[in-house]
Amino acid sequence: MILDLLCGGLYVLAAGTIVSGLFAHQGPKKTHALILASLALVVHAFILADSMLIIPGQNMSILNVASLVGWLISSTMLVASFKLPNTILLPVVYGFTALVVLLNPLMPDVHIMHYDINPALLIHIGFALMAYACLSIAFLYALQLAYINLRLKEKKASLLHSSLPPLMAVESILFKLLLVGTVLLTLSLISGFMFLENMFAKEQAHKTVLSLLAWLIYGVILFGHAKFGWRGKPVITATIVGSILLTLSYFGSRFVREVILS
Repeated sequence: MILDLLCGGLYVLAAGTIVSGLFAHQGPKKTHALILASLALVVHAFILADSMLIIPGQNMSILNVASLVGWLISSTMLVASFKLPNTILLPVVYGFTALVVLLNPLMPDVHIMHYDINPALLIHIGFALMAYACLSIAFLYALQLAYINLRLKEKKASLLHSSLPPLMAVESILFKLLLVGTVLLTLSLISGFMFLENMFAKEQAHKTVLSLLAWLIYGVILFGHAKFGWRGKPVITATIVGSILLTLSYFGSRFVREVILS
């Protein structure tokens, strides 16, 4: 519990450091936020190892999986911050990850899996987690793109406006993330059909159908952008819908089964 509080506190401090700087003329203190976030990620890694790698197998409870996804997104966004315009997104990512870390010890649950017995399953889940993390970051960039569009339509600029990256740069990153995420999602679905006994069994059908719908939406976005130059509001809306479907696929039924009905 002490490590959870420490980790959550470091994430919150990193987010707060960035937010407080967004409204200042000199901008966020990125070095301070970088140090705090890096420390949080290290502590978070120890927490994940302790909570997931237990004696009977691997504890893949819904909050453990959400915590792992939060760690993946936070670490990816931290590394990307050296090259890509994502400063305004970091507080959202760190805030979400802090919330999951702090909730985990308050809602303990166990969902044992055995990857050592079925290592092929690890390949499927690995692709699925990477795809979800990548497409979640794309979702954040879609929200950022929508906000930049909104700000550009307003006549008055604010101090926050100076922290916003160029619209075209954000849009370019969004499509690259969608492409990588869709490829990973494709590999996740292929590996699922290869390694799982029945992807359309009762306990798997909703996940498979929603994942396929999300994959179809992302595929249409990429095809439309490449063939017809689609961009702007339709792309943003479709990206958000795809992210919602993917979230329902990955966490929806497990949330109902493990949290609400437990």
